[in-house]
Amino acid sequence: MIMKQRLISRFTLQTAVAAMILLITGTACNAAPSETLPVPSVTSVKTGRIVVTITDITHTGGFLGISLHNSKKGFPGKHELAVTSQQKDYSGSTEKFVFENVPYGTYAISVAHDENGNGKLDTNFIGIPKEGVGVSNNPKIGMGGPKYDPCSFMLNSEQIDLTITMKYL
Repeated sequence: MIMKQRLISRFTLQTAVAAMILLITGTACNAAPSETLPVPSVTSVKTGRIVVTITDITHTGGFLGISLHNSKKGFPGKHELAVTSQQKDYSGSTEKFVFENVPYGTYAISVAHDENGNGKLDTNFIGIPKEGVGVSNNPKIGMGGPKYDPCSFMLNSEQIDLTITMKYL
């Protein structure tokens, strides 16, 4: 939905700029009746698929939630700021998620295992997760949790396959 709004906004802006150029140069007034004026085209956006395999799911119960982020803002825990999120029950130590029609760009993924099904990642009093977590690229995570840049990856092909290893602290 956001990409569609951006495309519509870009098309509207291109149309307005073209109209201003035509008015300033007088081209529209001097065009012969049989001539057609150029209409700006909307460039097609390349999209791909992100296939994510979650491994080392060792605890039972609840569900897995996964979020695809395209900026530092909200990563990793604010799923409402993600480009898209999914959640589902799982049935083993490995689970697959697929994000379809994702515009080429830079992204990072966060995964949470909501073991008790309360709709949030439970943490202890200093913020360390009590439930399983994982992020793209599986970087070593120090104090303060994972950061966007070490977790980010580039989608620039029809499909990219990622593996995220769950960690239970």
